[in-house]
Amino acid sequence: MVTADPPAPLLRVTNLIKHFPGAKALDGVDFDVRAGEVHCLLGQNGAGKSTLIKVLAGAHQPDAGQLHWQGELATIPSPTTALDLGIATMYQELDVVDGLTVAENIYLGHELSRGGLLRHAEARTRTRDLLRRLGHPEIRPGQDVGSLSAAGKQIVSMARALSHDAKVIVMDEPSAVLDPEEVDKLFHVVDSLTAEGLSVIYISHRLEEIRRIGDRITVLKDGRTVASGLAVAETRTGDLIEMMTGRRVESDFGGTGVEEVGEVVLEVAGLALTDVFEDVSFEVRAGQILGLAGLVGAGRSEILETLYGARPAAAGTVRVHGRPVRPGSVARAVHRGIGLAPEERKSQGLLLDEPVYRNITLSTFARFARGGFLDERAERRAAEEQITALHLAPADPDRAIRTLSGGNQQKAMLARWLVHGCEVLLLDEPTRGVDVGARAEIYTLIRRLARQGTTVVMVSSEIDEVLGLADQVLVIADGTVVHEGPTAEIDEHGVLDLIMEGTRI
Repeated sequence: MVTADPPAPLLRVTNLIKHFPGAKALDGVDFDVRAGEVHCLLGQNGAGKSTLIKVLAGAHQPDAGQLHWQGELATIPSPTTALDLGIATMYQELDVVDGLTVAENIYLGHELSRGGLLRHAEARTRTRDLLRRLGHPEIRPGQDVGSLSAAGKQIVSMARALSHDAKVIVMDEPSAVLDPEEVDKLFHVVDSLTAEGLSVIYISHRLEEIRRIGDRITVLKDGRTVASGLAVAETRTGDLIEMMTGRRVESDFGGTGVEEVGEVVLEVAGLALTDVFEDVSFEVRAGQILGLAGLVGAGRSEILETLYGARPAAAGTVRVHGRPVRPGSVARAVHRGIGLAPEERKSQGLLLDEPVYRNITLSTFARFARGGFLDERAERRAAEEQITALHLAPADPDRAIRTLSGGNQQKAMLARWLVHGCEVLLLDEPTRGVDVGARAEIYTLIRRLARQGTTVVMVSSEIDEVLGLADQVLVIADGTVVHEGPTAEIDEHGVLDLIMEGTRI
């Protein structure tokens, strides 16, 4: 029997090297993409994935190595060149512009014109065709992009790529802000595109997605290719994790919960936020982890933000150790011992250009005040203790926090509340954008905090994460609690049925 040779790569990079001041981001990367495949790019935060796709997008120029496009040596000196070749990149933080219409976003930067006049009607017609091709004719060309969901904005970003006649589409963590139903729709679109012969470079920290969507896998570690072109169906998950981390990482969620819980710490009764959620009530004891499960937009994050005082409750009460927390006041919530690690840590939780130590001590300045002046030595010492305890890397308190990986930024957020000594820790998507190695460390840390008596309330879009970490679970559907009980009494299918149907049990 004669075995057919694999098709020639559409895109191939060889021994790609890229330096930044004080670091080598790419140190010999080999990677290729064939027509009509989904090639998954894996690696921990800091492995070089972002740098590689920015080289392919023309945003960075390599210091050495070769790039071949359709069999010919090529250079990509600018993003415009990448698009002209047929390489379009969808970054994790979508670059659509609220306030512009769908059609205007799709043709932004390459507007259709004739004789100096914009051809709006033709742009709308082409936009309808692109949206139908992507299976989303319900999105209107004249609709303000700001009115769309995250999933809708992704479709607009894909349509923009197709408007450039893209042959390769790079998707960086496309499912990060999607609920399970939207992820299924995204995968259907990807299947349709690859069936047409387009190629997709797919980046995700969720290994179960790789199993569902991928054809081949390339693994990066420390800027190097450690495995290239592995067949998804023939590669074990444990082997992938070991390639990414250099060690075996257990797949559990940080051990078992506390054997004995303490007194009730957090009491929530009849909490409501106008047009978002209503009549939310629960109790959490010292050492317990309560998980909130539900679709994106169900009200989960808003519940945490209301507990934290960032949103003024329309009704209900919040008590910590029996004492009421003033609604709509972050300062009073923090004073009562409530801390929040928000979903959007970069925009809502961190001062990106400030050093790591200052981000860690941000909520605890009063402790380091001496005669009206900040005792910076004591401040740094407290931060350095947490940097060591949580294994932040690099362990440099003066480094700007924007230069840390997602996992280490999240550790710094947790360190902030450890320094503060909060009794109620609210975690919104604690492992979003975090690689498998750092994810396991964060699971262990959350469990450790619970064993030490901290009350934890967490939100996660990953149902297995909620059920694996939490002792109790609240299922939220359309702003209403439809289930409350021990996680041992419900499985993933049960949660999915509830959040899809919204039926109380």
